[in-house]
Amino acid sequence: MKPNPRERKKNVALIIETSNDYARGILRGIHDYTRIHPEWTVYLTEHGRHEPDESFVGGWEGDGVIARIETERTAEMVQRLNVPTVDVSAARLVPGIPWVETDDTAITELAVGHLFDCGLRNIAFFGDPFYNWSNWRELAFRAIMQQKGHPELVFLLPVRRDPQIRWYANRAEIKEWLESLPKPVGIFSCYDACAQQLLEICRYFDIPVPEDVAVIGMDNDELLCELATPTLTSVVPNSRATGFLAAELLDRMMSGEIVSGQKHSVKPLGVKKRVSTDILTVDDPHVARAVAFIRANADRPLSVENVLASVPLSRRIFESRFRRALDRTPHQEIVRVRTNRVRELLLNTDMTLAEIAETMGIEHPEYVSVFFKKETGMTPVEYRNQARSYASRR
Repeated sequence: MKPNPRERKKNVALIIETSNDYARGILRGIHDYTRIHPEWTVYLTEHGRHEPDESFVGGWEGDGVIARIETERTAEMVQRLNVPTVDVSAARLVPGIPWVETDDTAITELAVGHLFDCGLRNIAFFGDPFYNWSNWRELAFRAIMQQKGHPELVFLLPVRRDPQIRWYANRAEIKEWLESLPKPVGIFSCYDACAQQLLEICRYFDIPVPEDVAVIGMDNDELLCELATPTLTSVVPNSRATGFLAAELLDRMMSGEIVSGQKHSVKPLGVKKRVSTDILTVDDPHVARAVAFIRANADRPLSVENVLASVPLSRRIFESRFRRALDRTPHQEIVRVRTNRVRELLLNTDMTLAEIAETMGIEHPEYVSVFFKKETGMTPVEYRNQARSYASRR
């Protein structure tokens, strides 16, 4: 149905930061809603998290607000506006209004399930009680561990008034906790910034990641995850759906409908695996060392003889133990890891096939195409086009 050109515009303020990927996902979802509801006009300014935007309060006359209400100042400002409001924060500083947030139980189940899929049996939680959603993820984690009969291995950062995390202030306590954990261990860190700083502590104290400590975060902030050392695995939230649902609820409220002040949960999309959980737990220490060697040298030509130099075993015994542990040969593992490396370069860079071949230490680019199609059923060009077409539809 075409919109009535005489229909009065609905003026909506967005008090949502533009400084992080999760919040920008919410804004994209709201934008999706406005594209099919052209009667909406939107007011948004650039600001960071925990920075209340008061630029419009003096003379603004509007119909509704979607806000991340995470400070008392923002809560007071929203209440003064006295218009229909939907909250997209878990802080719950303005009770009684509808709020749209992540499904923290589903997030925790995905994160823990991923760590179990890596073969890990020791699972821990690293939380920040400053945030409600971290506390709810901790509760879900404890419930899962109790159900499975596993110990509840939990570290919580000290309660503080400042939202900033300063890993160096608690590095001794965190190091002591990490050293006390049974190894190898997988840790679900409550969100990406916290996980990044956990990785920094591991790097600072030479704790191997992912061999001893595998880490998964939450939010899949691409820039943060890719700049982490090593790159960070993360649960992918559906923040776009969060924004769309918040806009839908607000539209109903602005039309006079009473919407109860309950939580509307949005489930995550999945897990984006990166190096921080790129581990397959193996009981045989020599096989584990060989797998780590293969992954560390994925960008250069490798042979089984190269790998043998990293373990004190004869080739016959090594290959037998490798096959028994992983149900594949060392050569198959080399090909698998290098194929995955080519996948990463095709998807995440604009490198040509010749440039990829040079990066991988392969003399002839045609060989990259031949072995990649043999392993995946697609040429590198077909894979890149298909992967990027899928990403653009998301």
